[in-house]
Amino acid sequence: MARSSSTEPLIVGRVIGDVLDNFTTSMKMTVTYCSNKQVFNGHELFPSAVTAKPRVEIEGDMRSFFTLVMTDPDVPGPSDPYLREHLHWIVTDIPGTTGATFGKELVSYEIPKPNIGIHRFVFVLFKQKHRQCVTPPSSRDHFNTRDFAAQNDLGLPVAAVYFNAQRETAARRR
Repeated sequence: MARSSSTEPLIVGRVIGDVLDNFTTSMKMTVTYCSNKQVFNGHELFPSAVTAKPRVEIEGDMRSFFTLVMTDPDVPGPSDPYLREHLHWIVTDIPGTTGATFGKELVSYEIPKPNIGIHRFVFVLFKQKHRQCVTPPSSRDHFNTRDFAAQNDLGLPVAAVYFNAQRETAARRR
């Protein structure tokens, strides 16, 4: 996450607009893959570096609980961009000041596998109003982060970060 509360990189990267409504960052979330690759807005990570679920750390109030959503808004699909997000991961009931490993995995981690073009993989953190209040979506395909937040009364995000990835060819791995 950016060190400030600025959402400018999310606007430039069209995460705000395509995936999220404008919001003010109010929590610090750090996403790090096992290769010690921290996710920064707009940076590129190779798919081979993101095969295992990342470590996600949240600063905040221990009495609060959070939901983490990871989605890919760039999957080829229906012409309606509103329906083209693909869900990669959901963890709920994450206590503040801890990380995703302390939450309940609602949808298991799915390895990012971009096949055509550059894909944005977006991590969004929501503050829950209550514990055990989030229900799983019916499908990973045609997922919509805004709808999911509305259906589960999550409100606007409190933090978000994204990385870019594209298909790895043998030449790119060298």
